[in-house]
Amino acid sequence: MTKRLNVLLVDDDEVDVMTVQRAFKKNNLEHHLWVASNGVDALKILRDTLSLPQQYPEHNRLILLDLNMPKMGGIEFLQQLRADPKLKQIPVIVLTTSNEDEDKVKAYNFNVAGYMIKPVTFENFLETIATLNSYWIMSEIL
Repeated sequence: MTKRLNVLLVDDDEVDVMTVQRAFKKNNLEHHLWVASNGVDALKILRDTLSLPQQYPEHNRLILLDLNMPKMGGIEFLQQLRADPKLKQIPVIVLTTSNEDEDKVKAYNFNVAGYMIKPVTFENFLETIATLNSYWIMSEIL
């Protein structure tokens, strides 16, 4: 029996949010999906769930992160996430429109697990989500 993954999608684009939700549904993934439209809200969600370790264990978390958002963008979010001892180990996959080398370098300097350029085709995104799910299943076995 696989553990439920807690995914935080940090993205202000409603179409992209719906795409992620559709990909989860199409892959029959029952992981919990939170949505935050900026880094400020995302940090609040993460810190609020720290008080509920039984329901939202730290080792079952994943963040899908856009870089270009209001209030607090993705790079600033990564900086604050990695500076927080209780949150710094959460894996992050960047999902953004930015194909700028500078953004890629900054993101990887904050130890992101991957960097995907939008728009990805829905089929490719489905494959990526399925692969992530397989990774989590295998990590539970090991």
